[in-house]
Amino acid sequence: MASTILDSQFLKDLYGTPEMRAVFDDMHLLQKWLDVEVALAQAEAELGVIPEYAAAEITLRARAEEMDLARLKQLIDQTVHPIVPVIRVLQKNCSGEAGEYIHWGATTQDIMDTGMILQIKEAMAILEEHLAGLSKVLRESAQKYRDLPMAGRTHGQHALPITFGYKIAIWLAEVERHRQRLEECKPRVLVGEFGGAVGTLASVSEQGFQIQKGMMERLGLGVPLITWHASRDNLAEFVSILSLTAATMGKIAHEIISLQRTEIGEVEEPFNEGKVGSSTMPHKRNPMLCEAILALARLVMRSTPAALDAMIQEHERDWVGDHIEWATLPEICIMTDGAIQLTKRVTAGLLVYPERMRLNLDQTNGLMLSEAVMLALAGKVGRQTAHDIVYECSMRAIEHHLPFRQTLAEHPVVAQHMSTADIEHLLDPIHYTGLSAEFVDRVLKNQHTLE
Repeated sequence: MASTILDSQFLKDLYGTPEMRAVFDDMHLLQKWLDVEVALAQAEAELGVIPEYAAAEITLRARAEEMDLARLKQLIDQTVHPIVPVIRVLQKNCSGEAGEYIHWGATTQDIMDTGMILQIKEAMAILEEHLAGLSKVLRESAQKYRDLPMAGRTHGQHALPITFGYKIAIWLAEVERHRQRLEECKPRVLVGEFGGAVGTLASVSEQGFQIQKGMMERLGLGVPLITWHASRDNLAEFVSILSLTAATMGKIAHEIISLQRTEIGEVEEPFNEGKVGSSTMPHKRNPMLCEAILALARLVMRSTPAALDAMIQEHERDWVGDHIEWATLPEICIMTDGAIQLTKRVTAGLLVYPERMRLNLDQTNGLMLSEAVMLALAGKVGRQTAHDIVYECSMRAIEHHLPFRQTLAEHPVVAQHMSTADIEHLLDPIHYTGLSAEFVDRVLKNQHTLE
């Protein structure tokens, strides 16, 4: 029976994806531990540290599906140790004396840390694939809505016109930076560990570096410059990048929630026949996917301090931080991936309402274009004077519920320098989206391409 939301048969797909859950499945984790033991044995056999027949037998028997799982669980409960039971069960599966050479020169944390990095490597590949998919959706949407005008808002209020494509291009640029961060962290994060008891490789010191190299080559990981048993900055960096990524998903979702408000109504998350917004109010079309994304983002962000806590280790190592990582890393990877995939689903099927965007643009009767009027007038009377005049006209329009064009036309200084046609042109939001469209083009041209 599932006991957490990430494994719930009912809700798990709102919190993650089958691909990412599979990476952190118990059997997959066990196989990664066994893969590390195999790589170690093969590297040592190549150098004559252990017999070749032993490495061959260990390789043959190191299969998670062939391990006695009930016995493994019993031994873990008895020893309060994860790897010694694995060694004992694997040893029993090996013929002859081969099992005596399992784990030669290694310590438990070598196996567990390297196994975890192998999982992270797989998780990274999934995250990269899913971020690339989201990036494609955002690219297409930014291009599609490149020229669609809408109200730009600052401090929750109408500011100046922008285009919807411009807003999406900002999201896209952020996603691309996260893709770049993931790529750039690989040389620091995708590094295995083989150091022995305190990281000095004392038990195999004559050939320790060669064993490290051969072992990591077989696993497709970087060779550690020095042991990182007690140095967890690599994992904290990875978690921080996932936190940044999840925060962007939350930002996109929050923006869509805001724009979907009844009073704004400019976009709506995907709707399908049968989707229910409320058990008591049949009319509701709530942004429930976006709310799930925002919840996931907050959960991931709040897990990041735990990764920083795990950096504080005692002496050459302890397991306090490791316990934190075992608990949080799978959850962070699963929830971040879930947020990415839900965001892709939302943005790919986003309902956009241009007519409502136009209606909202006109909601303030031209006040949104006060800057355009001010700068046009500034060329005649000076910038500060123009600001004061347009401010006076704006406040009069707001306080007396008058059209902005009327208060402008009635002001003697404005009327002296601007015709009615001039004012009407300046108050048309279509003419004042600045370089919104050109910024979209620039983002599309300079995007980070990792496909």
